[in-house]
Amino acid sequence: MSRRIIIDPITRIEGHLRIEVEVDANNKVTDAWSSATLWRGIEVILKGRDPRDAGLITQRICGVCTYSHYEASTLAVENAIGVVPPKNARLVRNLIKGSQFLHDKIVHFYHLHGLDWVDIVSALSANPKKAEDMARSFSDSPYNCSVSHYEEVQKRLTTFVKSGRLGPFAHAYWGNKSYKFPQEANLIIASHYLDALEVQRTAAQMMAIFGGKNPHPQTLVVGGVTCVMDALDAHRLGEYLYRLKTVKKFIETAYLPDVLLAARYYKDEGAAGIGAGVKNYLAYGGFPLDDDWHKTLLPRGAVLGANLNKVYDIDEEKIKEQVTHSWYEGSTAHPYEGETKPDYTGFDAQGYLKGDEKYSWVKAPRYDDIPMEVGPLARMLVGYAQGDEKIKPLVEHVLNKAQITAQALFSTLGRTASRCIEAKLVADHIEGWINELVTNIKGGDQRTWTRCDIPRSAEGRGMTEVPRGALGHWIRIENNVIANYQAVVPSTWNASPRDDKGQRGPYEESLIGIKMANIDEPLEIIRTIHSFDPCLACAVHIINPRSNEIKKFRVQ
Repeated sequence: MSRRIIIDPITRIEGHLRIEVEVDANNKVTDAWSSATLWRGIEVILKGRDPRDAGLITQRICGVCTYSHYEASTLAVENAIGVVPPKNARLVRNLIKGSQFLHDKIVHFYHLHGLDWVDIVSALSANPKKAEDMARSFSDSPYNCSVSHYEEVQKRLTTFVKSGRLGPFAHAYWGNKSYKFPQEANLIIASHYLDALEVQRTAAQMMAIFGGKNPHPQTLVVGGVTCVMDALDAHRLGEYLYRLKTVKKFIETAYLPDVLLAARYYKDEGAAGIGAGVKNYLAYGGFPLDDDWHKTLLPRGAVLGANLNKVYDIDEEKIKEQVTHSWYEGSTAHPYEGETKPDYTGFDAQGYLKGDEKYSWVKAPRYDDIPMEVGPLARMLVGYAQGDEKIKPLVEHVLNKAQITAQALFSTLGRTASRCIEAKLVADHIEGWINELVTNIKGGDQRTWTRCDIPRSAEGRGMTEVPRGALGHWIRIENNVIANYQAVVPSTWNASPRDDKGQRGPYEESLIGIKMANIDEPLEIIRTIHSFDPCLACAVHIINPRSNEIKKFRVQ
């Protein structure tokens, strides 16, 4: 006998996500549906505007990955008008983006995803001395590691419990059998959860140094950047480097060892491929290492069917979006021809998603009619399969330390580990960009912007990699203003509903076969969904489901 389970909303994410699953008598998931329940509508807002304004508007798609959309939109306009920013601008953009990557990954593992692995209540009973010994077995110099520190962490957590105001630790599934860490491992990572609250602030300050502020930086413009004085100021560069060292230390002595801890105690789930999903992976390439994007730190390519023996080149014409099961009108189209016409049809009479009809505000992107996963796992797999000299050694180091094979990467655990590997990769390269910037400026090149004009008609795309995966913005310009705009964000790929062939999206497919220890505590489902780091783009207005009227508000 099957049973329908609804998790709405999925918390600890950006945006609004509903997951429905069917489970059998053994509490195993047999079918799944992913639904974004709030409309974004940014594409409609952009029509008729100056293309140079698009970046500042599109970064409001999300309150977390603000720079991501800012960059992709700027790249799209630059591609349309044929302008290449100066070298200094490319390097400054890498520095801003690098800080966002580090900030995002630390926040995700500890504050959004960590409680899916760590039983906080169990940490209260841990032996601080054993915790210290365990931490030192995973790192030569573990972060903030001492018996007295772990005792202080236990006191802080106990105060939370006794006060009855658990804050972020409330309403969780403490004691669930799917938690596998011993008490001491729970204490170690819980202590880093608290440490990360400060470290993530330091990473955010890094972005503000060149971005002007965080969130919603303001220094990108079509043709370059505006933070000229910051790039020329040795003191500002020093402030950035000082904070980088703090964040890098945390990644190397807390984040990476904690992921290795997870790999030790959850390795069976990795070996079993729990949470693997569609096993097709797509990456556009990111962090340009030259001015023409011929070389990038993050790789470009596609891996199909979990086959690491071949990486496919990307044919951008094969990217299409479907709306068969999405609340939109229209037909399958490349983003240049895509439309954003809402067609909300609601839920069925029992309050469930209409799984055979339309059931999500997310469209269904497909590459050559195939559902693709994007994100850190996709990037690390593509780089690993390509034999990338920067990526493959890092992946193999983690695999060897964790005593797991590359096949274990095709799992929830692998997705989480890949995000940490990537954090280490980016952190290792940021100082090099600082040095390259200084060298270029000392050589007499102080250019940060290339003059450009908006043509009467043009089209272009900005394709890059952001913390959650492959991001593309497509723009068509007519009469010097935006005639059409489409953003296909990472969570559009990953959270997509079924397509016209009935193929599930990556979230949906990743849940098939997962077995829950307690059907009333869907910890295993949440853990797998969180491993994608969902970012269902924020809506900026409300739509009436009866009339499709966009509501307007005036603040007096």
